[in-house]
Amino acid sequence: MQTYIVFDLEWNQSANGKEGSVPGLPFEIIEIGAVKLDENFRKLSTFRRVIKPVVYEKLHYRVLEVINLGMQELKKKGVSFAEAIGDFFDWCYQDSEQPIFCTWGEMDLTQLEKNMAYFGIENPMPFPLLYYDLQKLYTLHTEGHHKTMAPLDRAVEEMDVIDDGGFHSALNDALYTAQVMQRIDMRKLRPYMSLDYSRLPYKKDDEIYMVFPDYSKYVSMVYPSKEKAMADPNAKDMICYICQKPVKKNINWFTPNQKQYHCIGYCPEHGLLKGKLRVKHNDNGEVYLVKTIKMVSHEKALEVAAFREEVKKKKKNS
Repeated sequence: MQTYIVFDLEWNQSANGKEGSVPGLPFEIIEIGAVKLDENFRKLSTFRRVIKPVVYEKLHYRVLEVINLGMQELKKKGVSFAEAIGDFFDWCYQDSEQPIFCTWGEMDLTQLEKNMAYFGIENPMPFPLLYYDLQKLYTLHTEGHHKTMAPLDRAVEEMDVIDDGGFHSALNDALYTAQVMQRIDMRKLRPYMSLDYSRLPYKKDDEIYMVFPDYSKYVSMVYPSKEKAMADPNAKDMICYICQKPVKKNINWFTPNQKQYHCIGYCPEHGLLKGKLRVKHNDNGEVYLVKTIKMVSHEKALEVAAFREEVKKKKKNS
């Protein structure tokens, strides 16, 4: 049976701010809350664990302002992170060999994996990990009504979800997120899965290529430097994601800032495509590339051409 795990986390951080942060663990998880849904998005069960902090043993003042837990309760009722995460994954996988994980935004998944890595706990989730970012899906559902990503409380209000328990409780927030998921058109939005970047390919054979309804995404292996990454022939090729054929570049790759590159290609069968290449760094300072290609209108291609001329002019005058 296909199941969906909608989860939310609460975490603490150094009471002294960034200067007091422990390398590799900017946030320590103190609560896990989750809801399990079946293939028709009906609630099957819930999960909650309170975790005793061992790294940041004083609550940051901002955390104290929003969560419903005090340090005394955490130390008295909390279990170790290893026990909590073990129970969590046992619960996740008991009804499905491969549940689909769902979160509001990308931070919870990132911090979950950082905590597992810090405490030396093996990650049982698949690689590459595809998941549903319900915040992104809600934005797609509203068809651009929101210029920025909506916070959970706004989505709850707009979708007439009953707020009966308050926010910033991991289980409450997971329940709210699950109810938003139940109210949006998942049949339409199902293809728009997000890709987790916490774990990256270190071999050529593990590089990631995904095709969505209206764009493709390529994630390169990790390189020691940008120069080595950009020297890979796959970095700057252009492939039509509909017919999978190489396309001619009408506007070759150019960059305004050495972090993003843009180009325009043309497929004789499917028309104009825009390529966007982002140079990204992992926590170790290594480099990987994320390339997206999508269909664009003639007007949009002209905008890219005008942007290239602006970039050329600035470089000439600098």
